[in-house]
Amino acid sequence: MTGRDNQTPLWTSEALRAATGGTLEADVAVTGISIDTRSLEKGDLFIALVGETSDGHAHIATAFDKGAACVMVHDTPGDSGPAPHPPHRHDPRLLHVRDTMEGLRALGLGARARFTGKMLAVTGSVGKTTTKNMLQCALSALGPTHAAVASYNNHWGVPLTLARMPCGAAFCVAEIGMNHRGEIAPLAAMVRPDVALITTIGSSHLGYMGSVEAIAEEKSDLIAALPSSGIAIVPDNTGMDRILDAAAARSGCKLMRVGQSDHATFRLGTIETGPDGSSFTIDDIAVRLSAPGGHLVHNAALALAALRAMGLPLDKPVEALAQWRPGAGRGQIQPILNGQAALLDESYNASVLSIRAALATLSLVPGTRHIAVLGDIRELGEFAESEHLSLVPDVTAHADLVFCCCAHMRHVFDALAEEKRGVWQPDAASLAPFVQSILKAGDVVLVKGSLGSRMRDIVAPLLAGGVQA
Repeated sequence: MTGRDNQTPLWTSEALRAATGGTLEADVAVTGISIDTRSLEKGDLFIALVGETSDGHAHIATAFDKGAACVMVHDTPGDSGPAPHPPHRHDPRLLHVRDTMEGLRALGLGARARFTGKMLAVTGSVGKTTTKNMLQCALSALGPTHAAVASYNNHWGVPLTLARMPCGAAFCVAEIGMNHRGEIAPLAAMVRPDVALITTIGSSHLGYMGSVEAIAEEKSDLIAALPSSGIAIVPDNTGMDRILDAAAARSGCKLMRVGQSDHATFRLGTIETGPDGSSFTIDDIAVRLSAPGGHLVHNAALALAALRAMGLPLDKPVEALAQWRPGAGRGQIQPILNGQAALLDESYNASVLSIRAALATLSLVPGTRHIAVLGDIRELGEFAESEHLSLVPDVTAHADLVFCCCAHMRHVFDALAEEKRGVWQPDAASLAPFVQSILKAGDVVLVKGSLGSRMRDIVAPLLAGGVQA
């Protein structure tokens, strides 16, 4: 759901001035918000953010040429960035604020203040975006639902998500990420969730955080941010019950666990996984997913448990989830080699937990050969070698042939049996032609690695068409 879904403006001039404390002469009706003129649509408010290598003030003319209703700019030049460039310095459609990043945050806070629906927030080492997407799918079956675009979960993505929230939304799902201590609390304070979900607690960002316990402490700040009437949904197998319970005690919220153990609040019944999807029950409600992977069962169960805890009916959400599919880079299965082979595209990001889940899913997809193409996991610091090597048993169990790129995956490649080894290369672009050259009819190819490993450089040529069988 976006501000363009109805005729009601997302922001009026009066509302923009009230939220930001800025000055705006023109009477405007904003229907969307953009921070990038390449994706700007007519009626958007363009926010001229200043980054390390870019300055949105240089694109004011482009924004107006593309139909922007208004542009938020720094009020004065100086440390906070340059003033608007001529000829738009005195354009009445300019919303002048002291700092555009602070202006974006102010819009996010203003949107949250006027929101009267239910706010859900998702964090976790793995599965944040997929669980967020599943929540959006399920809740949309019950009412207008707004959610973060892609992985908009950082210091600018969270306020942008809130600022784009239509006034008529019944539900909003925010995604909250971190890679250093102290990042979740300020974002959670902005979001003010009614329901918080922690998908997993694992070794992602271990190099920055130092221990999984420290990661759990950081994740638990989302629970601590809940009101006493709030609900926290967590897996029953995190191994971090003490930390999560302490956070719930601080906020006074209700903590509910999901899983197959005796202490799960929401119990999962028999889980059946196959190439065409999975089936399971949660509190005796039958659920069917049309995409393969046990990790998707985990994500769907958390999403449905959140709805159940909110007292919402599950019949329509369960029907909606049966039609849900993963997006590009997040488990989408696509034909390659003129339809004679299949690509399991997990290229968006990676952690130890998500690579294990992706390998298990690879083995579910029918094929004559199961090929894993793996790139480095980033942000593991001094733990990088041991964390990568911990994957060797899973790689061996689920892949017939393995291709690797980047420095840390060299450890995995060298530890494999010789018959499993394809090729190692220092980067994804160099590895891509080797993967293409071995493709045969019947192959199933998994591509997985951290965003910084640029695994899209392998996916793109595979989708464009490789060497024919």
